[in-house]
Amino acid sequence: MELTQKQKLHFHEEGYVVIKGVVPRVMINRALHAINHSLGEEGMNKEDLPTLRAQSYCKELRNEAVLTDLFNRTPIMPLAESLMGKGDVLPIGGVQIALRFPRPLGEDAPPPRGHLDGLGSGLNGSAKGTYKRGFSGLAVLMLSDLPDVNSGNFTVFPKSHRTFADYFKEHGYEILTDGMPRIDLPDPPVMITGQAGDVVLTHHQIVHTAGPNVSPHIRYAAITRLRHKDCEKNGSDAYIDIWREWPGVRVALEQVG
Repeated sequence: MELTQKQKLHFHEEGYVVIKGVVPRVMINRALHAINHSLGEEGMNKEDLPTLRAQSYCKELRNEAVLTDLFNRTPIMPLAESLMGKGDVLPIGGVQIALRFPRPLGEDAPPPRGHLDGLGSGLNGSAKGTYKRGFSGLAVLMLSDLPDVNSGNFTVFPKSHRTFADYFKEHGYEILTDGMPRIDLPDPPVMITGQAGDVVLTHHQIVHTAGPNVSPHIRYAAITRLRHKDCEKNGSDAYIDIWREWPGVRVALEQVG
């Protein structure tokens, strides 16, 4: 399974692409079964909730096949390879179980506030003032149907990957030691709707967040960081040379002249 040229060009322009119906429902249901069993048996301490939101719920499941197979043994991997090069995407070893619970009853949805991954917050496992580009892109798999916005939707800020490439060329990526730069972004946020089994592939430099959830339902998603085999070697240079690890995108651009 491979992305079309149109999808690759959309990825180049917008920084993300949505592919429908990639993972079969039977695998989704197995993952949901494991997650819900964990929530019921292992539970959550209230004081741990900020860390769980920043890192992962159900941590004992993160490296289990019922979660990693959603990426390693489905078309997600060849789809990623169609962007990053056949055989160039490292196998998935861990998954973030990303849940978003409803806000208090009657509370309005605040506007989304996006971020770049890899910046230390003190809650995400890295200290404040640190940064590392440790991945090439994101794969965000919907584990629940999301027909409406403001339901905890994965939310992207289109074209922000290129905006930040220009910003880092001017100011240097070392400015990330000061945290997330708050600059004007070219487009408003897009809350992605769809069905369980849909996947969103993004560039590592796309600004994103989980949108507010004022629905009555928990938002279930599985997220993994896609790593090109040269990700470690390329390091921070890919903050500026943003297509170094995306040969499929480069070829698509060459074909349109």
